[in-house]
Amino acid sequence: MKQEALAIALGEEWSQKKVSLLEQKEVIEENLLNQVAEILKVPVEAIKNFSEDSVLNIISNTFTSTDTSTLNAINYQPTFHPLDKVIELFEENKRLYEQLLASEREKVEILKSKG
Repeated sequence: MKQEALAIALGEEWSQKKVSLLEQKEVIEENLLNQVAEILKVPVEAIKNFSEDSVLNIISNTFTSTDTSTLNAINYQPTFHPLDKVIELFEENKRLYEQLLASEREKVEILKSKG
Protein backbone atom coordinates (compact mmCIF):
# COMPACT_ATOMS: atom_id res chain seq x y z
CA MET A 1 0.00 0.00 0.00
CA LYS A 2 1.32 3.44 -0.87
CA GLN A 3 2.03 5.90 1.90
CA GLU A 4 -0.59 8.31 0.54
CA ALA A 5 -3.28 5.61 0.69
CA LEU A 6 -2.34 4.67 4.24
CA ALA A 7 -2.42 8.33 5.25
CA ILE A 8 -5.94 8.71 3.87
CA ALA A 9 -7.07 5.55 5.67
CA LEU A 10 -5.57 6.76 8.96
CA GLY A 11 -7.49 10.03 8.87
CA GLU A 12 -7.34 13.75 8.15
CA GLU A 13 -4.40 14.50 10.43
CA TRP A 14 -2.19 12.10 8.48
CA SER A 15 -0.05 12.86 5.43
CA GLN A 16 2.36 10.90 3.28
CA LYS A 17 5.27 12.52 5.11
CA LYS A 18 3.83 11.58 8.51
CA VAL A 19 3.43 7.95 7.35
CA SER A 20 7.02 8.01 6.11
CA LEU A 21 8.17 9.15 9.55
CA LEU A 22 6.01 6.45 11.17
CA GLU A 23 7.77 3.80 9.07
CA GLN A 24 11.12 4.92 10.45
CA LYS A 25 10.11 4.57 14.11
CA GLU A 26 11.49 1.73 16.19
CA VAL A 27 8.50 1.73 18.56
CA ILE A 28 4.88 2.48 17.58
CA GLU A 29 2.04 3.03 20.03
CA GLU A 30 -0.12 -0.09 20.40
CA ASN A 31 -3.41 1.55 19.37
CA LEU A 32 -1.80 3.03 16.21
CA LEU A 33 -0.17 -0.31 15.42
CA ASN A 34 -3.58 -2.01 15.72
CA GLN A 35 -5.13 0.57 13.39
CA VAL A 36 -2.38 0.14 10.77
CA ALA A 37 -2.65 -3.66 10.97
CA GLU A 38 -6.40 -3.46 10.45
CA ILE A 39 -5.99 -1.17 7.42
CA LEU A 40 -3.33 -3.45 5.92
CA LYS A 41 -5.47 -6.51 6.75
CA VAL A 42 -2.59 -8.27 8.48
CA PRO A 43 -2.20 -9.51 12.05
CA VAL A 44 -0.42 -7.15 14.44
CA GLU A 45 2.12 -9.91 15.05
CA ALA A 46 3.07 -9.85 11.36
CA ILE A 47 4.10 -6.22 11.75
CA LYS A 48 5.81 -6.76 15.10
CA ASN A 49 7.77 -9.76 13.81
CA PHE A 50 8.53 -8.32 10.36
CA SER A 51 12.00 -9.09 9.08
CA GLU A 52 13.35 -7.90 5.73
CA ASP A 53 15.72 -10.86 5.67
CA SER A 54 12.81 -13.28 6.00
CA VAL A 55 10.87 -11.57 3.23
CA LEU A 56 13.88 -11.59 0.90
CA ASN A 57 14.51 -15.23 1.75
CA ILE A 58 10.90 -16.16 0.91
CA ILE A 59 11.04 -14.25 -2.38
CA SER A 60 14.40 -15.75 -3.28
CA ASN A 61 13.26 -19.29 -2.50
CA THR A 62 10.00 -18.82 -4.38
CA PHE A 63 11.63 -17.78 -7.62
CA THR A 64 14.59 -20.16 -7.56
CA SER A 65 12.63 -23.18 -6.45
CA THR A 66 12.42 -26.29 -8.60
CA ASP A 67 8.84 -26.66 -7.42
CA THR A 68 6.68 -26.94 -10.55
CA SER A 69 4.00 -24.67 -9.07
CA THR A 70 6.29 -21.67 -9.60
CA LEU A 71 6.72 -22.48 -13.26
CA ASN A 72 3.19 -21.27 -13.87
CA ALA A 73 4.05 -17.90 -12.32
CA ILE A 74 7.04 -17.17 -14.55
CA ASN A 75 7.35 -18.03 -18.20
CA TYR A 76 11.09 -18.08 -18.87
CA GLN A 77 10.68 -19.06 -22.51
CA PRO A 78 7.51 -17.59 -23.97
CA THR A 79 6.29 -19.34 -27.09
CA PHE A 80 5.38 -16.09 -28.84
CA HIS A 81 6.62 -12.56 -29.27
CA PRO A 82 4.16 -9.92 -27.96
CA LEU A 83 4.59 -7.83 -31.10
CA ASP A 84 3.53 -10.82 -33.20
CA LYS A 85 0.28 -10.94 -31.21
CA VAL A 86 -0.32 -7.23 -31.87
CA ILE A 87 0.22 -7.79 -35.59
CA GLU A 88 -2.19 -10.75 -35.53
CA LEU A 89 -4.83 -8.58 -33.88
CA PHE A 90 -4.28 -5.85 -36.45
CA GLU A 91 -4.66 -8.33 -39.31
CA GLU A 92 -7.82 -9.79 -37.76
CA ASN A 93 -9.24 -6.28 -37.34
CA LYS A 94 -8.42 -5.51 -40.99
CA ARG A 95 -10.09 -8.74 -42.16
CA LEU A 96 -13.25 -7.99 -40.17
CA TYR A 97 -13.35 -4.44 -41.51
CA GLU A 98 -13.09 -5.73 -45.08
CA GLN A 99 -15.95 -8.19 -44.44
CA LEU A 100 -18.07 -5.39 -43.02
CA LEU A 101 -17.29 -3.19 -46.01
CA ALA A 102 -18.24 -5.99 -48.44
CA SER A 103 -21.50 -6.53 -46.57
CA GLU A 104 -22.33 -2.83 -46.76
CA ARG A 105 -21.58 -2.80 -50.50
CA GLU A 106 -23.98 -5.74 -50.97
CA LYS A 107 -26.69 -3.83 -49.10
CA VAL A 108 -26.16 -0.79 -51.30
CA GLU A 109 -26.42 -2.93 -54.46
CA ILE A 110 -29.63 -4.57 -53.21
CA LEU A 111 -31.14 -1.18 -52.42
CA LYS A 112 -30.13 0.18 -55.85
CA SER A 113 -31.69 -2.77 -57.62
CA LYS A 114 -34.99 -2.33 -55.74
CA GLY A 115 -35.09 1.42 -56.30
